Amino acid sequence: MFNISCPLLKPILVLEDDPNVQIRIEKLLYAFGYKKQDVLFAQSIATAKKNAQENIVQLALVDLGLPDGNGIDFIKYLRQKKEKEDIPVMVISAWNTTEMIYQALTAGATGYVLKERDDLEIMFAIRSILTGGAIIDPSIAKEILNKFVGVDVISQDVSKKSILSNRETEILKLIASGLSSKEISHQLVIAKYTVDVHIKNIYQKLEVNSRTKAIHVAQNIGLLS
Repeated sequence: MFNISCPLLKPILVLEDDPNVQIRIEKLLYAFGYKKQDVLFAQSIATAKKNAQENIVQLALVDLGLPDGNGIDFIKYLRQKKEKEDIPVMVISAWNTTEMIYQALTAGATGYVLKERDDLEIMFAIRSILTGGAIIDPSIAKEILNKFVGVDVISQDVSKKSILSNRETEILKLIASGLSSKEISHQLVIAKYTVDVHIKNIYQKLEVNSRTKAIHVAQNIGLLS
């Protein structure tokens, strides 16, 4: 098994209405070192919002098909809240249509993995998110990459390319190589807080709200060449 040792984001919110899937995710989180008190379970969007309001949630694992709506609505809710806009959100869903996955990523999901994956693959995806990365299920990654090629956000290619500073471009390239904020701070010998500030500025300038979208926009306007 791969090394699962990594910093834990607590508390973690799990939005999932299937009791069997809840048990499965709970066991995987315990393997990372999470305790029962670290994990908040919600079976509906309404309950998830309540948990998010009452707790300083640091990470969210979200299903899409829920009794009171689509999990994408909860992702949008988090991204609209100033104090919660940077919370990593990974979708764990059985839905594998390109359009649904694209909508989730556009709404601000940090990653997307299918429930059909085995436990090791889901743990790898969770670890990627915990270490500041972004992950898309490999079975649908190519289709999503093609989908992002046509995203409206790249309509101002030249201007967006020119407004990034040299440092921001450098950090964006490191993000694209798969490094977390902590790893980037070590490589550039700057504080992690400084890296996070640069990343937030990159998001604003490229008009995106996730690492995944930033990478795809950057690829399409030639910033990563």
